[in-house]
Amino acid sequence: MTETAQYYDELPLWSAPFGQLILDRVPLRRGQTIVDIGAGTGFLTVELAQRSAAARVIAVDPWAEAMDVLRRKIAFLGLTNVELVVADAATLDLPDGSVDVVVSNLGINNFDNASTVLAECHRVLRPGGRLLLSTNLVGHMAEFYDVLRGKVADEALARHLNHRATVPGTLALLEGSGFDTTVAESTFTMRFADGSALFNHYFIRLGFLEGWQSIASPETLAAVEDELNQRGEISLTIPMACFDAVVG
Repeated sequence: MTETAQYYDELPLWSAPFGQLILDRVPLRRGQTIVDIGAGTGFLTVELAQRSAAARVIAVDPWAEAMDVLRRKIAFLGLTNVELVVADAATLDLPDGSVDVVVSNLGINNFDNASTVLAECHRVLRPGGRLLLSTNLVGHMAEFYDVLRGKVADEALARHLNHRATVPGTLALLEGSGFDTTVAESTFTMRFADGSALFNHYFIRLGFLEGWQSIASPETLAAVEDELNQRGEISLTIPMACFDAVVG
C-alpha cells in the first residue's frame, strides 16, 4: 500500500464525478467544523479547507500511507486549518454535537461496519448538521457485466454485483441512524478503445480486477477481453448518488 499511496493521483478521474456531487451541495460557511471520512490522499479535504474560510477540517482514514501523502500536500499548500487522524471512523475522538458537516466520497462501500460509522457521524454532528455521502450504485458497468454474464455462475455474479450500494438500502441505513435524507442520482461514462485498454487501465486493476478474479477464471476473463476487443470502443455506464442527510 505504501507504493500505491506514492503514485495515487491527487484527484483520480474515478473519484472526481462523485466528489463533485458533494462539492455542489456541501455548506460552505466561515468557521465551521468539517470531517472528511475516508479522506484518502485528500482531494476533498484540500478543497474544503480552501473553499470554506477559516474552517476546521478533520481528515480521517486508517490508510496511513495515503495520509502521509495528504500531510505533504497540506505542508506544500501552507494550509493551517487541517487536522489528520489515522483511525477508523467507527470511533471518532470528537465530542457529541461538535461538528457542522461530515463528508465521505465513495466511503460507504468500504465501511466494514456502515451502521456503526453512521451512528458515530450522527453523534458528533450538531442539530441541523449535515452528512453528505457519495457512492456508486448497483448496476455499474452494466455493459461489461453483460459480456461476463453466462460465463460465470449466476450466484457468484449476483453476490459480486449486489454488494454495491442501492438507493433504498442506503436510505434505510441513514434513516435507521436518525437522519432525514434526500438523494440526488446521476450517471457518467468511462470510455475505452477496447477490452485490453479496459483490463490494463491502472484504476481498473486497482479497484475492480481483484473482484472480477474472485468470480471468474483467468481463461474466462481472457475470453471477455477478447470479446470486448472484437467490439471495439467500449462505453461503461456508472450510476452514482449523493445522499444529503440532516440531523433532526
